[in-house]
Amino acid sequence: MPIKSRIRTVKDFPKKNIMFRDVTSLIADPVGLRLSVDDFVRHYAGTDFDLVVGIDSRGFIFGGALAYALGKGFVPIRKMGKLPAETVSESYELEYGTDTLEIHRDAVAPGQRVLIIDDLIATGGTGVAAVNLVRKLGGEVAGFAVVVNLPDIGGSRKLQQLGVNVYWQTEFEGD
Repeated sequence: MPIKSRIRTVKDFPKKNIMFRDVTSLIADPVGLRLSVDDFVRHYAGTDFDLVVGIDSRGFIFGGALAYALGKGFVPIRKMGKLPAETVSESYELEYGTDTLEIHRDAVAPGQRVLIIDDLIATGGTGVAAVNLVRKLGGEVAGFAVVVNLPDIGGSRKLQQLGVNVYWQTEFEGD
C-alpha cells in the first residue's frame, strides 16, 4: 500500500470546503512511517548537504529521522517565541493574517548546505519563509522535501521560482 493511501483526508477542516490532508495517520502507521522515511533516505543519499532543517512541527518528525539515517545534524525552524537563544525571524502571509518563523542565529553557518523538510506544501508561505531564513544566515538550500504537495495551490511553484529543487512523495490535486 503506497504512502498516499495512508494519509487521511479530513473534510471541512479547519473550515468548510477544505479537504485537510492529515499525515498523522501516516506517521502513526509503522509501515507508513518507514516507507516515507526510507523514500527520503533513498532520494537524498549521495546529495551534498550538511544539515537537515525541519519546519515546526511535523517537519521535525520526518527531518529528525532523515538526519539520523543520513548522519546529518538537525536544526528546527520554530514558530515565534519557541527558541531560547538569539534568533532571526521571517514573517509570511496566511489566509487570515501573518505568522512568523524563527531559527537560531548560530544554527546554520555561512556556506553550509541544508535540506529543508516539512510534511506538506500548500501556499508555500512557510516554505518560502524557511528558505529566506536559511539564506539570511548565509546557508545554501540544497533542496526542499515534503511528503505531500498540493500543486493546485501553487506553493511548490513559488519555491521553484526561488531556485529551490522541491521533492514530494505524493500529491493531491483538486480540492
